[in-house]
Amino acid sequence: MPLVTLADVLQPALKNGYAVGGLVTLGWEDMRAFVAAAEAENCPVILQAGPGCREHTPLPILGKMFLHLAKVSSVPVVAHLDHGYTYDECAEALDSGFTSLMFDGSRKPLAQNIKETKRIADMAHNAGISCEGEIGFVGYAKGESSAGTDPEEAAIFASETGVDALAISVGNVHLQEDKVGGLDEARIAAIQAVTTVPLVIHGGSGVPVAQRTRLAKTTNICKFNIGTELRMAFGAAMRNAVNAEPERFDRVSILKDTHDPTVAATRRVLKALKG
Repeated sequence: MPLVTLADVLQPALKNGYAVGGLVTLGWEDMRAFVAAAEAENCPVILQAGPGCREHTPLPILGKMFLHLAKVSSVPVVAHLDHGYTYDECAEALDSGFTSLMFDGSRKPLAQNIKETKRIADMAHNAGISCEGEIGFVGYAKGESSAGTDPEEAAIFASETGVDALAISVGNVHLQEDKVGGLDEARIAAIQAVTTVPLVIHGGSGVPVAQRTRLAKTTNICKFNIGTELRMAFGAAMRNAVNAEPERFDRVSILKDTHDPTVAATRRVLKALKG
């Protein structure tokens, strides 16, 4: 199938009560496994190139990789820039064939965040692709603290930027390795009461699976970003492959052994979001 936009997969999710996985990629091996899992579950998938991925592999190369996987896939695939921090970075992603741009101005004052996000959203829409913005700041485990999303600010931000998806801070944290705690459902309800745009949860790995499923069915949360959970599965599979044959040195041979375990872990993630 050809690459599709974020709006193409999130609007049906909003209408029909499910969520789509925004899966954070680091390289060919995991993105290939993510698409294979989506095909096995017969659901769309959002391949996300975050800052760490982009530091390792240039955007034009990632765009070609995503495009190839979409062309040979039987399910819709979105090529998504995750946490773009500058206009130039977002423009490069657009030129590289990405079909969705996430601009992160969440550390900036509201007026500046709106102004800069709207500029990215206008660029994306003029090119026929999608834009995700963030209001409220999602912190990091063992790092920066979160600043929860204010519902009134969320309403203003969504209206004035015209984004296709709205990332919110409601108790979610990036890079969380366990699933203790959960999301603030009262705050989610308050945000949903004053917005109509599909909502996004960054740091989805730290959200209990049962809560992911329930919120996908019953709220406007249409996208859960999952990175740490799948990186842990991939890392465990690679560690097992190396330890099973300590004298093996061919990385292609070793990496092949990560495919099936990563597909299995990804299928569990995607199945829970389908409800």
